[in-house]
Amino acid sequence: MDLKDKTILVVGGAGLIGSHVVEQLLHEPIAEVLVYDNFSRGTRENLAEALRDPRCKIFPLGGDVCQTDILDQAVARADAVVHLAALWLLHCHEYPQSAFEVNIRGTFNVLEACRKHNIRRLVYSSSASVYGDAVEEPMTEDHPYNNWTFYGATKIAGEHMIRAYHKRYGLNAVGLRYMNVYGPRQDYRGAYIAVMMKILDCIDRGEQPVVYGDGSQAYDFIEVSDVARANVCALKSEQPFGFYNVGRGIKTSIKELAELLLELTGSDLGIRYEPAGQTFVTNRVGDPVAAKRDLGFEWTIDLREGMQRLVDWRDSHKAEVEERRQLANA
Repeated sequence: MDLKDKTILVVGGAGLIGSHVVEQLLHEPIAEVLVYDNFSRGTRENLAEALRDPRCKIFPLGGDVCQTDILDQAVARADAVVHLAALWLLHCHEYPQSAFEVNIRGTFNVLEACRKHNIRRLVYSSSASVYGDAVEEPMTEDHPYNNWTFYGATKIAGEHMIRAYHKRYGLNAVGLRYMNVYGPRQDYRGAYIAVMMKILDCIDRGEQPVVYGDGSQAYDFIEVSDVARANVCALKSEQPFGFYNVGRGIKTSIKELAELLLELTGSDLGIRYEPAGQTFVTNRVGDPVAAKRDLGFEWTIDLREGMQRLVDWRDSHKAEVEERRQLANA
């Protein structure tokens, strides 16, 4: 899809990934980026830089995917839609009914509005949670659904609704299965990325960072700017339909992550190991080949550079980080 002079609606555009997608889109020759967000997790501070560009606007009537009449008005203004709005893993675990309303019914509402207004392109934020623990590595897009979480179930439902809408109505749609996304503006609510914020909190207090179990739990970490570029690549691609991994295809253990953060901060505190608690997934790494082949997406930021960016952002946004910490503990 040619983005020149197009209006792109970013549903959930004030969150960690969404705000970076908005910024990436402003590097394209678009006419307008319209942010649709209810600010339940995203923040206006996340959009501060983007809103300096007159092409970026927050939809003034609201931003809830469950409010179908307001959502309909926003979609009517768009040429293409990026749908990122969702309740996160732990929230879905604790409040499955709310997760159903937002992640499943909300996605259906987005699909209906896209169908009604003949949207030319939909990019859907899915998740590597659809895979669960790896049965084989690296996980290609044909990896079986080994998910046991309600969050993963909502993402599987979203994928299959999109599949049906593509088949019946010809909706051009691409779903992106994010691996473990981290970076500037992240909060403490991600089940797998909050660990790095908590490690840095410990280092700031002069305490040994805590790693649960033996630290062998391993994931595919990808920096949020790369994830944002993947969304733009998916918008610009001519691929009519499909679901793609967005990751680096490189597995890093929690122990290795903690050691890297200790090194980057110049700390010699070492690691304190404690018994493992609740863990949803312990082993996951995605195959990035299909996204490169069909969408033209390749990651560019390695883990060391990405973690340094996160450390630098925390150091320059201390008040904001403290506010996010308090919100997570409320």
